[in-house]
Amino acid sequence: MGREPCRGGGEVAARPVVRTRGACAGRSWRTRDRPAASRAKHRKGRMALYALGISTSPREGGNTDLLLREALAGAREAGARAEYLSLRGLAIAPCSECNACARTGLCRIEDDYQAVMARMLEADRLIFATPIFFMAVSAQAKLLIDRCQCLWSRKYVLKQPLLAEPRDRRGMVIAVGGSKSRKMFQCVRLTMKYWFDAIGCVYAASLFINGVDGRGEVVKHGAALAAARRLGRALASADLPPPKEPETVELPGGEPAAG
Repeated sequence: MGREPCRGGGEVAARPVVRTRGACAGRSWRTRDRPAASRAKHRKGRMALYALGISTSPREGGNTDLLLREALAGAREAGARAEYLSLRGLAIAPCSECNACARTGLCRIEDDYQAVMARMLEADRLIFATPIFFMAVSAQAKLLIDRCQCLWSRKYVLKQPLLAEPRDRRGMVIAVGGSKSRKMFQCVRLTMKYWFDAIGCVYAASLFINGVDGRGEVVKHGAALAAARRLGRALASADLPPPKEPETVELPGGEPAAG
């Protein structure tokens, strides 16, 4: 067997793979609207930032999607080239804990995760949007997060760079759920803190909305939509230095519960 390049730098021995086939697997999806190697120039002559928004909601056109699209609109206002990507319909298998990535820095499961990961690493700004299910991220979100173990291994086990050249990369999370509990976002905060670190992003902002459950109900919540757009705009503003702590906006959709 030959050798193949490692995206993190250097080479790794070719390894056996596990293939899963999904509705969106294949060349057409993997090459559609891929970020160009030469990014569009910013109107002031600088390279435009690439902002990628990932929706992990199983419900199309729901509150998670609407907030994410508002944040991406804000990023466009700041001059970024923004792209929306949904995990709905993609074949992303769960991490099998085979530990192959601890030796190679690569995930041995071949499915749609590989293309999503490539876009994530290309992005200068990443907006991760999830509904809250049982006080945690969605199942679709957790599949993607766990598969990023290969990036954690590349960074912390193999001590390899994630990118060919270091870049200022920042991440933001949007989470929305029906519960009115103030404790609803505790798990998401920790998950995002360690996930953004593993994928090489500064955790820059959070938008948490509770008490919003019905499909599209957030359109009645003007403050939430405005906050999403403002945070997206700030995230994509290249002139702003990365924050030491994530800016967090937490808004109740109704009267917050005591616990």
